[in-house]
Amino acid sequence: METAELIWQNGEFVPWQEAKVHVLSHGLHYGTGVFEGIRCYETERGPAVFRHREHLERLERSAELYYMELPYSAAELRKATHELIRRNGLRSCYIRPLAFRGYGEMGLFAQSAPIEVIVAAWPWGAYLGEDGKKHGIRTKVSSWRTISGDSLIPHAKASGQYLNSILAKTESANSGYDEAILLDQHGCVSEGSGENVFLVRDGVLCTPPHTAAILDGITRDSVVQIARDLGYRVEERDIARSELYLADEMFLTGTAAELVPVREVDDHPLGEPGEITGVIQARFEDALHGRAEEYLEWLDFVEVPAGADEPSKVNS
Repeated sequence: METAELIWQNGEFVPWQEAKVHVLSHGLHYGTGVFEGIRCYETERGPAVFRHREHLERLERSAELYYMELPYSAAELRKATHELIRRNGLRSCYIRPLAFRGYGEMGLFAQSAPIEVIVAAWPWGAYLGEDGKKHGIRTKVSSWRTISGDSLIPHAKASGQYLNSILAKTESANSGYDEAILLDQHGCVSEGSGENVFLVRDGVLCTPPHTAAILDGITRDSVVQIARDLGYRVEERDIARSELYLADEMFLTGTAAELVPVREVDDHPLGEPGEITGVIQARFEDALHGRAEEYLEWLDFVEVPAGADEPSKVNS
């Protein structure tokens, strides 16, 4: 992966290669961590973090759901992120805040283990590739079901829960596909390994509901609003597996993937990206890059001093 100069770790800016944790950190052993994936985009007004507030609020909710009290407020993390982007000299980047139980106590009930927090930012292109965003990707319905709300908390973006996604993603990749689609415990469509699912049938945009064990995606929410603003009918409802094969159009959404069309599911061709997908994708791109006036409220602009083209050095 591409690196940057600095990472914000527990209140300090440290060189990328020196941002380390103890091997007996609780989160490393038990997956007790929560995180976010956020993107910053170049705009005419400079770098802007997309829906920064909503991402940090979800980080706080995820932590609370797993009984983790964050030692930093959302406002403090926002400030640290802006400064990190400035110090690293980034104009566009992927941002990863992570909070986890660190070193201090082992065992399943380790409330005294300290909560450590990091924010990293680095250049990272489209998760499923620029060609995928343009022409669509091939997907496979996984044999692995998504985690149930009876066992874990799908609405939390928790580190350990992504073992489920890793199984599905690995299975699809080993079979020659770009991405996996997971079903919920009832056999209805849930989500991709790291994205929410949308399909178009008879001009109606459909997406699985919260009861289908989905993560409450911020990109998903943005696309729903954009689609409705464009005049499309949006339904949040249970989707049968066979509807994927019968869809007129299909696409996935997520911060890392952005909006990527699907051209094939389980070797059933859906064709090149459709008209509705293209219209929504174009409007979404406008929103990301500050070209849509009505969505400027979604952008958290980073103030960069004039002439600050190079990352500053960490203080010794």
